[in-house]
Amino acid sequence: MIPALSEILDNFEFLDEWDDRYRYVIELGRMLPEFPEDARTEDNKVRGCVSQVWLTKHVEPDADGAPHLVYQGDSDAHIVKGLVAIVLATYSGKTASEIVETDIDAVFQRIGLKEHLTPQRANGLKAMVEKIRADARSALAAA
Repeated sequence: MIPALSEILDNFEFLDEWDDRYRYVIELGRMLPEFPEDARTEDNKVRGCVSQVWLTKHVEPDADGAPHLVYQGDSDAHIVKGLVAIVLATYSGKTASEIVETDIDAVFQRIGLKEHLTPQRANGLKAMVEKIRADARSALAAA
């Protein structure tokens, strides 16, 4: 199970060396729940990622009818899988409104990870976030 975003952020503050931070990112990826083999489809693949990344979502309305988007994700690359875990800790289970309002750049800025990503990984991260934000905007339009 992926830790809460607040715990992830706290853990990054204790890691001074980049090797340790990368190891923690990989460890977070290993905490992702098992991704169903039958969900590794073209429809679930995130475009714009050099590595293969899959995201599935389902919408759970709360008592007030506000849509909460719940995600599951996976990647075939260790570091990218860890990035998936951080993205899901940030967005999964949140309302569509919260997703649209959340600034993930601030999260990655606080971690200090963004400037250490290759351009390909940064583009893949952006593609994941854009897919989730587009889902949230669609959920809001349908609500």
